Amino acid sequence: MSMLTPPGMGGQYRITGDKYPRMRPRRRRARLVLSVVASVTALGLVGWGTLQLIDVFTGGGGTASAAGAAGDCVKQAAASPSPAAGASAAVFPKPAQITVNVYNATTRTGLAKDTADELKKRGFKIGDVGNAPAKFDQKVKGTAILLGPATALKTSLPVLATQVTAADQRTEAGRKGATVDLIIGNAFKTLTPQATATKAITALSAPKPTASTAKKSC
Repeated sequence: MSMLTPPGMGGQYRITGDKYPRMRPRRRRARLVLSVVASVTALGLVGWGTLQLIDVFTGGGGTASAAGAAGDCVKQAAASPSPAAGASAAVFPKPAQITVNVYNATTRTGLAKDTADELKKRGFKIGDVGNAPAKFDQKVKGTAILLGPATALKTSLPVLATQVTAADQRTEAGRKGATVDLIIGNAFKTLTPQATATKAITALSAPKPTASTAKKSC
């Protein structure tokens, strides 16, 4: 009988040899299970802690983050397709309120009279008609020079300019009254087509789009 066999035990319960049966495989499996459980628990704690930190720095849960993202959208100013409320259009005189002197600075005869007659048909009042003063006679290479007092620069001159393509608008210091001059140059051929000129006059008085409408860009 082995020294490891308890007294009184034998037969099929007899233990022979000089060592106890090995139980290490079971201990290893238990340790493995414990390790897995510990790892999962640790990962869970790390994930939970990360979510807590995210909540701290973002100021709340998913709903608050979504609201914050929407609130941070950049607002961009865009031109309003229609006039802003209370916007007033620039006021320009009508052709019937503008008196025009028509001068011919070219060598073509009858040009001043023909042009003056056409302007009269379009509603303008006609003043003097004839050859250009000496300082302009045969010295205007462009289409025409529109000349008037300082007050005409943003009133009658832009209206008269709708009738003559590429005309040079100028003011004369010290000039009195409201009458303006149309000095015809060498490049002049004819007045702007009436339909085109009429549209241009309408556009002058139309309210300009304003940048009062804002849109979000997310």
